[in-house]
Amino acid sequence: MRVCFVMPALPHYFKLILNKIVAGTGYEIILIKPAQKGKATGAAVQEETDNTLFRVVELEEYRAWYGKPFFKGLLPTLQAIRPDCVVMTTWPYFLYLTMHPLFYWRLRGLGAKLIARDIPFNYAVWGRVREFYFSPQFLSENFQDSRKTWIGFVLFWIASLLRRLNLPLADAHINYIDEAREIIGSYGVPAEKIFVISNSPDTDELLAAFEKVKKRPLLLPPNPHRLIHVGRLVQWKRVDLIMEAVKKLQPTYPNIELVVVGFGPELEKLKAQAAEAGLTDAVRFVGGVYNSEELGQYLHESSVYVLGGMGGLSINDAMCFAKPVVCSVADGTEKRLVREGENGYYFTNGNADDLARVLDLMLAEPGRVRAFGQRSLEIIKNEINIHTVIEGYKNVFEFVTKK
Repeated sequence: MRVCFVMPALPHYFKLILNKIVAGTGYEIILIKPAQKGKATGAAVQEETDNTLFRVVELEEYRAWYGKPFFKGLLPTLQAIRPDCVVMTTWPYFLYLTMHPLFYWRLRGLGAKLIARDIPFNYAVWGRVREFYFSPQFLSENFQDSRKTWIGFVLFWIASLLRRLNLPLADAHINYIDEAREIIGSYGVPAEKIFVISNSPDTDELLAAFEKVKKRPLLLPPNPHRLIHVGRLVQWKRVDLIMEAVKKLQPTYPNIELVVVGFGPELEKLKAQAAEAGLTDAVRFVGGVYNSEELGQYLHESSVYVLGGMGGLSINDAMCFAKPVVCSVADGTEKRLVREGENGYYFTNGNADDLARVLDLMLAEPGRVRAFGQRSLEIIKNEINIHTVIEGYKNVFEFVTKK
């Protein structure tokens, strides 16, 4: 089977997933991505195109007349590839199917099955568009939710209407959150076409790294009150909120420490916040770490993984190294991973006092930290891992090609 993915970027983790799919199934995979940084790609996304078991095709991106990016020469490229399935990132590329119906019919003329892939956490249920837009749930990575306007609402409503037109065009939908069944279904997509596949890094690689780092010399001085956060440093990750909670916990835990792994446009602002709060010695910025064993050492030598805002895959990473997780509202994937009172706790979204309360519950009981961490590891090994992801993709491909 020949499968072509059309995506705005090739993140490090997804390269490993595609390599595993090729190795485990024998499928021929081609990935089409922008030749330069994708216009729909978030800040500080780490891409990797080396050591792939699949072919990478880079096309020039341009802004279509309606203001969103698409690829120059995509149709001729697909005509040359002749894929059995085309897996296309829904936003923003599916807009083109509505705005250029001739492209859609020519695409259909290739005989390939069309699969939409997305995390629809910023999609409204059709019929509740206004309620969703003006709620705190709708936001961007730069917190543009704070500047919501009626003009913005009208544009969002139009985007939702276009989804009502283009989402049913796909032969199947791949989504990472259970709510997708309600959200995508509300746009007229039959339930049997909606597949929920948990997102995952290459857990085989991470679990192997865990065994190795257990035997390595420590990178950091031992500290039972060390917290860790991993992710791009953009506003909606809410690292600022974690630092507020650390400041509140200092009287109880004088040696409390936060390790921040990642880089991004908020780095200098976060360093300034740490200095102003007197947390320069309590917050350790280590930059972006993409080597599994090095990242594993930082995770292994910390007690609790904390996600202050939006995110998802970093939770999987932490759980591979037996970390309990504290988080709030993220991209929806956390609901499958973090079980309240089993391997972590949830705090009230945006509330530093409640985050400090929950962290205190963890740090006050070292036995709970160990037990919750062990439960995290069990969930990865038995439920949500690279093998369940590959099986999910296989099920989708078999579903559409048998139709």
